[in-house]
Amino acid sequence: CSCACSCACAGSSSCSCGARACASSCSACRTGSCSPCGACKVKKLSLFVATGFGLGLIAPIAPGTIGSLPGVVLAYAVSLLPVVVQIPVCLGLALLAVPFCGSAEKTLGVKDDGRITADEWMLYPIAFIGIPLLSLPWWSMIVFFCIVRAVDILKPWPCRGLQSINGGAGIVIDDFFANLYSLALNWGVCLALR
Repeated sequence: CSCACSCACAGSSSCSCGARACASSCSACRTGSCSPCGACKVKKLSLFVATGFGLGLIAPIAPGTIGSLPGVVLAYAVSLLPVVVQIPVCLGLALLAVPFCGSAEKTLGVKDDGRITADEWMLYPIAFIGIPLLSLPWWSMIVFFCIVRAVDILKPWPCRGLQSINGGAGIVIDDFFANLYSLALNWGVCLALR
């Protein structure tokens, strides 16, 4: 057996390392002691990040909403930064989400699969640029979360049309614009609470 990979895709013709598992005749494959190749490790890590650290994969309903939860922690962390730093950090996270989402889309084989949530959680801080989250009541994040999810689901112009763009860019760009809408709405809530 020339197997060099025990990852989930071993034995299939689509394995990125090109290995072919002979599970019935290879003792390393049978015992699981054969280690994944570097390309398969990257693919698994990318899928893990793209699905909200696996939350999008295990959520039986509303994987986009459940997979958005890491974004709450990220938004609080980014809100600690000065506004002039928040903007480039948010843009950097948006750009970083593109390859994660694109890779996960290829792995899952479905265009903009609902289990892919990096576009939600990595872009979530955009909806809070400049908002002093730590000085607001704890329950305000629940209101903000509902606003962000509602805008993402409703997809106001031009969000819905932008989804037709292929690959990771198409997955991310509609959420980028949706989070700009959410930012305006969240600022309205923030001002009402003060």
